[in-house]
Order: sequence, then C-alpha cells, then structure tokens
Amino acid sequence: MTSWFRSYWDEEDIWFYFEVGDDGWVSRQAELHGAGLRPVAAARDTDSDARYGITAESPVSEWEGHVPEPLAAEQFERVWATARRQLAARFT
Repeated sequence: MTSWFRSYWDEEDIWFYFEVGDDGWVSRQAELHGAGLRPVAAARDTDSDARYGITAESPVSEWEGHVPEPLAAEQFERVWATARRQLAARFT
C-alpha cells in the first residue's frame, strides 16, 4: 500500500515529502528549503530529467535518524504538484 509522509532535516532547514510504494522505495519526493519553503526538488523515480532532483537512493527501511510525520495523499499531492510546477517555471 502506498504511503505518504514528511520529515524535517534541521541541519539544512529542509522539509522532505515522500510517497513510498509497497516495496519501501520512494516513488516521488519533494524538498522544500527554508522559511519560505522554496522547492529544490520534485522528483519521480521514473524521471530522466535531473533538473527536478532525484528520489532517495535506498529504501525507507534502511534510513536512520528521521522522524516521519504521516500525510494524507491529498496533502502530499498538493505539495508535490506545487513544487513541480514552480521548478518547471524556472526551467523555461
């Protein structure tokens, strides 16, 4: 079952938003930086365009030191779509 959560990394002041598949791998990921929540990534595991960033390179089960906050699908979708749109606008 697909799940969604976010985690905060205080060392870099970044919120990470994740969509994780049944296999434990991230299928989509958004990263928002700073107080203004500026998008720095909105990646899919199927993206061939690195301008959107990359997804996590290991399954969630191998991660250490993060505190996941569960999200509803709609919450993740809103954040991811907005970040993706804003990043795409920077490329044009």
